[in-house]
Amino acid sequence: MAGGERLNIYADWNPWHGCTKISPGCKYCYVYRQDEMYGSTLASSLCRKTGAFALPLMRRRDGSYKIPPGKIVFTCFTSDFLLEDADPWRPDCWRMMRQRSDCWFYFFTKRIHRLADCLPPDWGEGYDNVLIGCTVENQDRADYRLPIFLDLPIKHRSIIASPLLERLDLSPYLDDRIEEVATGGESGVEARPCDYDWILDLRRQCVEKEIPFRFHQTGAYFIKDGRMYRVRRRYQLSQARKANIDYRIGDYFLPDKVARQVYGRQEMAGIQQMKIELP
Repeated sequence: MAGGERLNIYADWNPWHGCTKISPGCKYCYVYRQDEMYGSTLASSLCRKTGAFALPLMRRRDGSYKIPPGKIVFTCFTSDFLLEDADPWRPDCWRMMRQRSDCWFYFFTKRIHRLADCLPPDWGEGYDNVLIGCTVENQDRADYRLPIFLDLPIKHRSIIASPLLERLDLSPYLDDRIEEVATGGESGVEARPCDYDWILDLRRQCVEKEIPFRFHQTGAYFIKDGRMYRVRRRYQLSQARKANIDYRIGDYFLPDKVARQVYGRQEMAGIQQMKIELP
């Protein structure tokens, strides 16, 4: 499948922008870097609604949705969906997600401890079309956040080990409640290095538990076989794909279970074999 076809199924929805830093993974946050690069006059820690707040319900002149049915909607990637400052706005977002059951909404958070207090009244065991990712960057945050994550009523769970700052043991948390582990290094000129051995060890843990695994980016400073590489931003995703170590991930970079449920096509869940070719 061509890269353009893959990208065509995705949409972005950032109902608010700006976030406060709460853990080591936030140190060189890409939102802060991008705001600085584009000369924003507002502090990156200041959370504010965007003009795209109601994007899932916005329509074109012909009456069709601006986000067409079938899209995978990356949600609130320039903030944190569970940010305290956004508490007054979040109920409307839950309602839009529920109304747009023809789309798949994906957000991840460093504030999983807040989810129970932020869920809508009709959540039940979770919405069928919402995938929640819990971000962990080191062992301390994994051991704090993941027990909370696994104890919550969520239908679709993903662990985001990114930016990966050290070797992680996720094996105590890997069972059939986890639909994917995605990992990658840190981007930016001040990025902390990511070691390929850490990536491969996470992959081993996932394969042993038959959990889908995805290596999504190398980060700016990447260690392989004891050698440090400086990877330019435009190559960080492609170099990760070149490693070809994803496990049970389909053509649309979705875990196989999710791919089958959302699109109903078994062929989307083709298994990729291990092949290591990073520089």
